[in-house]
Amino acid sequence: MALYQDRARADAAVEMLKVYAQPQRLMILSCLLEGERTVSEIDAAASIGQPALSQQLAGLRRNNLVRTRRQGTQIFYTLADERVELCVRCMEAMLGGQEAQQELLRRAIDPPRPALPSRPAGAASFARVLSK
Repeated sequence: MALYQDRARADAAVEMLKVYAQPQRLMILSCLLEGERTVSEIDAAASIGQPALSQQLAGLRRNNLVRTRRQGTQIFYTLADERVELCVRCMEAMLGGQEAQQELLRRAIDPPRPALPSRPAGAASFARVLSK
C-alpha cells in the first residue's frame, strides 16, 4: 500500500525520517554501509568525536537502525537490516551523484505503483490543452 493511502504509515515514515535527519547519524549510517565497525573505527572515519558519537549511536540503537555485537571489550556496529541500507544508499544516490548509486536508486523507485483510485462521479477533472 502506498503512503498516500495510509495516513498512519505516512506518519510513521515521517517519524523515521526525523531519525535520519541528523548529520552525525547519517554520517554513521553511511560509514556502516562498508560493513561492521567498532566505535573507534567509526570515529576515525567520520571524525564525530567520542561523546557525540556515543550519543548518536545510542539514538540509532533505540530506533533499531543499527545492531551491536560485543567481542571482549569491543562493541561492533552494523546496519540493522536491508531497509536501512537501502534508505541510506538512496540518500547517497540522490545527493552524491555517483553513477553506480544512481542505478541503485532507479531500481528502488522502479517498481510499479498501484493505480490511483477512480475519481468519484462529479469530481472535477483538469486537462492540459496542447497547441501546435
